[in-house]
Amino acid sequence: LTYDSPVLTEDLAILGLPQVMLQVAADAPLADWFVRLSDVAPDGRVTLVTGAGINGAQRNSMASPEALVPGKLYPLSLKLHLASWVFPKGHRIRVAVSNALWPMNWPTPYPMTTSLILGGDAGSRVILPHVPLHGLAAPAMAAPEPVAQPPGIKALGGGAWPGEWTVLRDEANQRSTVTWKGKTAVSYPWGRFDHSEQLTYDIDDAHPDTARVRGDSEYIQAVKDYVLIWRGRLDVSSDAQTFFYKYTRTLLRDGVVIRTKTWAEPIPRDHQ
Repeated sequence: LTYDSPVLTEDLAILGLPQVMLQVAADAPLADWFVRLSDVAPDGRVTLVTGAGINGAQRNSMASPEALVPGKLYPLSLKLHLASWVFPKGHRIRVAVSNALWPMNWPTPYPMTTSLILGGDAGSRVILPHVPLHGLAAPAMAAPEPVAQPPGIKALGGGAWPGEWTVLRDEANQRSTVTWKGKTAVSYPWGRFDHSEQLTYDIDDAHPDTARVRGDSEYIQAVKDYVLIWRGRLDVSSDAQTFFYKYTRTLLRDGVVIRTKTWAEPIPRDHQ
């Protein structure tokens, strides 16, 4: 659900934690709510300012979650992450409310329909931490000191983040696959270090309980006499009751496996 303010007639500055008050209901025993605050420019470009989410089962306590009663109306309160922003004149303020934020958050296991109550004294709303556009003058600061750069060390290319994102949507079967990959390298007088990672996220709209993420990482440390390689393989999946975690770490020297170890554990979802 997306709600836009009227066009702003003057600049509006915020600083702090926006407060969100929601009146919600769901037809499932477990649901999440995510709220995003954005700046909408006249040309339609949207810039995310801040956001946050809440697990409906943790509405009273994170330590003692309670299932939702389907159809019952609940008040939810949460603070968005710290924001410092000026919404310019001519822009709009956007509030978006959703029940999923994949792949940043693991989905709840149920397909569902939720309701958001608007209007009245107790209606859903966002309270912005409004501040004056101009505060006190900034104090005088000393000029930054030069940073010593060790000789012979050179970064090759950019960092692994933000890397590359690919979204593949199977509209016929209502499934999505999101792939992220990144890499970085540094050369030293005594050798070179290379690092690469890839994560693949799979989700089925009709069966969010079967979400899955797989990951591969590789660290290569090359020195004068040998090459060490650390490889990691991650596989996390779920069903309605359990998370399934598996991770394998392998160490090689000059292409020969020295050591490998696998961790595997089922983890009860417990209102997650």
